[in-house]
Amino acid sequence: MESTFLQKRMAMAEEIVENLKDTYPYISIFGRHAQGKQYMVNSRISQVGEANSLTQNEAGFVIKVFHDGHYSEVSLDDLDHFDYEAFKRHIEVKNMNQEIVDVDILDDEPLVQDFVRKDEHPLSDEEIMAKLTELKDYFVNYDKRFVDVSCLLMYRQINSFFVSKKRKLSQYYNWLNCGASLLVSDGDKLKDNFELSGGNDTLKTIEDFMERKEDIAKITLKLLEATAIEPGVYEVVTDPSISGLIAHEAFGHGVEMDMFVKNRAKAKDYMGKKVASDLVNMHDGAAAVLSAASYFFDDDGVLANDTTIIENGILVNGLSDVLTALELKRKPSGNSRRESSRRKAYTRMTNTFFLPGKDKKEDIFKSIKHGYYLCNTNNGMEDPKNWQIQCTAQYGLEIKDGEFTGKIVSPVVMSGYVLDVLNSISMVSDEYKIIGSGMCGKGHKEWVFVADGGPYMKAKVKLG
Repeated sequence: MESTFLQKRMAMAEEIVENLKDTYPYISIFGRHAQGKQYMVNSRISQVGEANSLTQNEAGFVIKVFHDGHYSEVSLDDLDHFDYEAFKRHIEVKNMNQEIVDVDILDDEPLVQDFVRKDEHPLSDEEIMAKLTELKDYFVNYDKRFVDVSCLLMYRQINSFFVSKKRKLSQYYNWLNCGASLLVSDGDKLKDNFELSGGNDTLKTIEDFMERKEDIAKITLKLLEATAIEPGVYEVVTDPSISGLIAHEAFGHGVEMDMFVKNRAKAKDYMGKKVASDLVNMHDGAAAVLSAASYFFDDDGVLANDTTIIENGILVNGLSDVLTALELKRKPSGNSRRESSRRKAYTRMTNTFFLPGKDKKEDIFKSIKHGYYLCNTNNGMEDPKNWQIQCTAQYGLEIKDGEFTGKIVSPVVMSGYVLDVLNSISMVSDEYKIIGSGMCGKGHKEWVFVADGGPYMKAKVKLG
């Protein structure tokens, strides 16, 4: 563990658990210290500072106990000078007038382990700012139509521990995103573009983005030629970011099983049933890939997992936090996640993605009679209760008779019924990519870091 603040509090947590273990059949303490840093360079300013988001800069603790037939949690900013009697009184008050759900005591399997994943090539603040300045200058000098360029790097490191009667876990890991916000104008139109690369190696992540800078510059200028798409049903090829957006919106929130408990997800009635083309395989898990939502154990001390959600078109599993799993009598999937130590844990997606298939990307493009290659995820929405989704791509490139025509449309909104979209998938490429750059809310709040992605896929959808 890298955080000296948490190192000192971990011993305090062990002492608190030891002193209360006979009072409560179950007791655990989760502690987190998150630190984030932001670097930005544009034509006006250059700055380095702390991230202002609570999800990236916070320290705190959550104590969970089982008492009088149900679970209660208390959030604390610090464990120093812990008041045992005040804690017990607080638990008694929280237990008054509570609706009781008949559940068992959580499993507390013995495990003591420290997990560490470090940045292999860290750079100093000066080195990072120099590289961002180089990147900014490239776009500014590439074409006079670049009227505003901001290059940035967002870095975060997470320390956390979990202590219970039988478990003592700690973890340290990091993630960063390097990107650029670009604004171009031809004197008539004004278009913007935003591109990111992600990784846990600072030097490699910046270099990955540098390698893409010419392609990014070209497509950003190409957006000045974009027109509105004629609404209709088209064959499309989705790039990995749009494939990931479909995965996230179609069967992401819809298989968060706390929604099953509340009868807010239609997927509850489709477990074990066909929901997609036989070519479709979908996973989620902090241990499934290395990306923005990869950790070693979740916020309730469950080890990270790789969960198969869809297997050959069949919906086979959902995602769960520990209490949801307990109520549904399932094994928790390692998806208990908190926006911060001040918020409760919900079932949340982590790295959500479609698996690759057997088709070559070039063959997928050649198979399109008339349609669009959809690129660069923008945003999306879903209705888990009724299975309607809406996904927005930054742009689409027209394809006729297997060839790109040179026409670009932007933005492009894809919508439809989840089962229709997933069952229309007819080709899946043998290469795929995970995009580790996003955040996701539960409804309109409870933000956590997520990643998604997948292969290039051919589908038939409604565009507008």
